[in-house]
Amino acid sequence: MCCSFFCASLYALSRHSHTHTWPRRRTSEPIEIEDRLESLICRVGEKSTSSLESNLEGLAGVLEADLPNYKNKILRILCSVARLLPEKLTVYTTLVGLLNARNYNFGGEFVEAMIRQLKETLKNNLYNEAVYLVRFLSDLVNCHVIAAPSMVAMFENFVSVTQEEDVPQVRSDWFVYVVLSCLPWVGKELYEKKDVEMDRLLSQIEGYLKRRVKTHVPMLQVWTAEKPHPQEEYLDCLWAQVQKLKKDRWQERHILRPYIAFDSVLCEALQHNLPPFTPPGHMPDAQYPMPRVIFRMFDYTDAPEGPVMPGSHSVERYVIEENLQCIIKTHWKERKTCYSVIQEKTRSLSTITLVTDLFQVIFGELFQLPLPPHIDVMYTTLLIELCKLQPGSLPQVLAQATEMLYMRLDTMNTTCIDRFINWFSHHLSNFQFRWSWDDWSDCLTQDLEMPKPKFVKEVLEKSMRLSYHQRIVDIVPATFSALIPAEPLFSYKYEDESSASLPGYPVSITVGNAIKNRASNEEILAILKEVPNPNQEDDDDEGESFNPLKIDVFLQTLLHLAAKSFSHSFSALGKFHEILKTLTDSDDGKLHILKVVYEVWRNHPQMIAVLVDKMIRTQIVDCAAVANWLFSQDMAHEFTRLFIWEILHSTIRKMNKHVQKIQKELEEAKDKLEKQQHKRVTGNDFEDEEGQLEEQIERLQEKVESAQSEQKNLFLVIFQRFIMLLTEHLVRCETGSVDITTPWYKNCIERLQQVFLMHHGTIQQYMGTLENLLFTAELDHHILAVYQQFCALQL
Repeated sequence: MCCSFFCASLYALSRHSHTHTWPRRRTSEPIEIEDRLESLICRVGEKSTSSLESNLEGLAGVLEADLPNYKNKILRILCSVARLLPEKLTVYTTLVGLLNARNYNFGGEFVEAMIRQLKETLKNNLYNEAVYLVRFLSDLVNCHVIAAPSMVAMFENFVSVTQEEDVPQVRSDWFVYVVLSCLPWVGKELYEKKDVEMDRLLSQIEGYLKRRVKTHVPMLQVWTAEKPHPQEEYLDCLWAQVQKLKKDRWQERHILRPYIAFDSVLCEALQHNLPPFTPPGHMPDAQYPMPRVIFRMFDYTDAPEGPVMPGSHSVERYVIEENLQCIIKTHWKERKTCYSVIQEKTRSLSTITLVTDLFQVIFGELFQLPLPPHIDVMYTTLLIELCKLQPGSLPQVLAQATEMLYMRLDTMNTTCIDRFINWFSHHLSNFQFRWSWDDWSDCLTQDLEMPKPKFVKEVLEKSMRLSYHQRIVDIVPATFSALIPAEPLFSYKYEDESSASLPGYPVSITVGNAIKNRASNEEILAILKEVPNPNQEDDDDEGESFNPLKIDVFLQTLLHLAAKSFSHSFSALGKFHEILKTLTDSDDGKLHILKVVYEVWRNHPQMIAVLVDKMIRTQIVDCAAVANWLFSQDMAHEFTRLFIWEILHSTIRKMNKHVQKIQKELEEAKDKLEKQQHKRVTGNDFEDEEGQLEEQIERLQEKVESAQSEQKNLFLVIFQRFIMLLTEHLVRCETGSVDITTPWYKNCIERLQQVFLMHHGTIQQYMGTLENLLFTAELDHHILAVYQQFCALQL
């Protein structure tokens, strides 16, 4: 191709897109052209002074002329955008259609490249990206690139997976979902060409959906109530939407279809048959997407102005929400870009419909179980950005959404309430903590353990972490005083002479002075030897038994002197690490040190959390000790507080990361040994180094086994404690003929679900042990049901 022609065309096209000043780089012209080519392809379909059709036609001309020189580059870019920019799907299928109409061989090569990429994504467990690739291929039928019969044949092969034996249900679910999710785009075209085959295909899908096991659904629902919005399983909902689409003769109104403008050109093009595609067989290490429950919080009655919001079983609802999810997935790291793309791609929607759908999608992702697609704070920053960009309309709708969530707290999943608390407190901190608190005064007449007052109390506590105590007192009406967190002050039992009668008082004075005078660890330990042991009889000469008073005196005094800040406390734990390790050499000692931390900082949950975290990191206490402490009788009155569960999940994550770190070291050592052995085969002598590596591998293998044993024990401790607490509650209620569904019970059973969901990947390794030791058939069915729901997630 003539370079001057290419550059002229490139310049013309770039003027149609965003104004952009290209950086000057010292580089060869072909590389510079390739970079600009990639930019043009990626930016087509964005806001422009020219129509999308003229931009597509111009770009197709440039690409066609440049195929002899840059064909492989163009193929790679187009395959990448098909996988990574699903929100512009129809723009790129139209572009491929125009190229196929001009160059049939290129169209064939592109289809083959897409099939290769599809196989690769499935092999690498990239199932979400594979959905976009299949959808792209299906839309190529509309662009006359792929023949409809071969697309139907691919769908038939996908649905045939439902007939496989001894495979997880989630595998069959995924292949059925792919087929159904393509039909809003290509259903009409396929039905016109292959109606008999499509009827048979849908009949097979219907049969599969009727026999599916849905034990997992209760564990994934945001709300336990079916009113005002049903909590539908994702495949059931999509099936209902496709059925309605079929009833409406496959007519939908929200998918952008730029290829219609080129129909006279595209219909003349020769079509390609997809090569036979057999779904790859099931592999034990395959990680199929988990099932979901569709989140609903708005319907048409919540948006009375303007056009009616599409119904929940309208395929338009699926298309709009899918489009918004794709945009968030692509641009989640850049919140401003994300919102501008959302505005651009949804121009056809009314403002009210867009806003309600957008908030529904954002909250749906934030509350998605077991985990949101992105980190929680992303949704917070996106919502803050939306409110700042459109202060006239969005804050009001967001306030309405918040009010709806508050009103439905009684039936909301506890894990979702946690996320609601974290989001709302963070959001308030960005808007001077302004809120119409009086509207929530109904919570003041309820028991403090009920969801609404508990929610408000936790929000205020989280807000205090992002502000300070007096600020929270000032912003909340005086009537809410019972829900305002206590001032986060240190509680020191040896504070003054009024405590002189306490057994450890004299020693606490001595220890305090010793710490201030920079006494050595040995000197302080010598002072602590004078502390009487309440657990020891007068005639007991052993003197080595666990001494809670010794821990109490030393740690209370140490933390009192370091109470000024987090860093002071960290420094104190580090400086006197040796003494603390000596005092906590028994399980009782570890439990007691945690008890003391809670006693002194009971009004400062954040300090408790960070100190426990520090003590785990420095191995003063172990993970099992923390779990036992949290479930102990001493902490029973705090059991439903959010900070307790933040500590527990942080502890589990630390244990998991510890195991993963050692496993990684072991794998690296094995790889290194393999390379050394390969070098020895080629003539180099590395026998000494190999011997050292083999010894290192042996040591690491032992460390991995020890860490995994510790990890398994941690989960056994946690689940055993859950079972004990729940069983006691159930027996107590049965004996007293009382309803079991108290606020405490709901919280406890959903915390059990939370542990399973948040750490499902790790827990699955130990399911055999859990089933044999804890979750046996004799267990009460209320508790066993949670385990069965968890097992069903990957069945």
